[in-house]
Amino acid sequence: MTNNQAWPALPLDEWEDTRATLHMWMQMVGKVRMAFSPLINHWWEVPLYVNARGLTTSPIPHGDEIFEIQFDFIAHTLDILTSGGARASLTLRPCSVADFYRELMGTLQSLGINVKIFTLPSEVIEPIHFEKDDVHASYDSDYANRFWRILVSADTVMKEFNSRFIGKVSPVHLFWGGMDLAASRFSGRRAPERPGADLVQREGYSHEVSSVGFWPGAGPGTDAVFYSYMAPVPTDFSKSQVRPAAKAFFSNELGEFLMKYEDVRLADSPKDVLLEFFQSTYEAGATLAGWDRATLER
Repeated sequence: MTNNQAWPALPLDEWEDTRATLHMWMQMVGKVRMAFSPLINHWWEVPLYVNARGLTTSPIPHGDEIFEIQFDFIAHTLDILTSGGARASLTLRPCSVADFYRELMGTLQSLGINVKIFTLPSEVIEPIHFEKDDVHASYDSDYANRFWRILVSADTVMKEFNSRFIGKVSPVHLFWGGMDLAASRFSGRRAPERPGADLVQREGYSHEVSSVGFWPGAGPGTDAVFYSYMAPVPTDFSKSQVRPAAKAFFSNELGEFLMKYEDVRLADSPKDVLLEFFQSTYEAGATLAGWDRATLER
């Protein structure tokens, strides 16, 4: 792939309606996975994963068998496959979240997969229960495919970045709550209790962590960005000199370093720029936090 194919333009104002609808569809599928999966540290039983066609749940346990749900952003279908040999597909097309929810639940039931999920979306402003959401009903197949191709490229870079670390490291996974692709490194030390933290935060940030990721933006006036943060945040992290100096910046509002997707996309080598951003922000935070880098790094 050329850079233009691997890192396509993703102007939020042109695909926001599709993004918002797809976000709700992804949440449904993720909640199905979560309903059948045992808890794994930091909620790692929750995310979706990038694959050669789109996004997948990976195998989900169901009795003595398994099943898998995959968004195919090439053929634009949602495919459900079981280890018993059954298969069903839904067409990804402009339709309401409510209609998609009814179709998904009906298809799962026809395959003998009976599941109840909490239908209120997570991590969104003014959430609407899936079965009542006739507001979000857009699907632009070109932009869905662009979003997936960016995820493929980012996933590849994050896996290379992960390979440099021999301590505990997460898979590269897409958390459907925030719709962000992320990878996390851990120092091995427990983190201090977070005052006022809910169950999700307590489990997600139980140990010191350095995370990097990609977020496609949401709502008016936002841009797709790559991010890097530490939890807990070490003193003077925001003052760190990170690279590339002309593109990376610290957001006081979010408490993390950001770099606009568009700056990465237009770089001579998006991969090299992104690795430089991930590496320099990690090194700054891990050094300030006193991580045992000699032991943890390859």
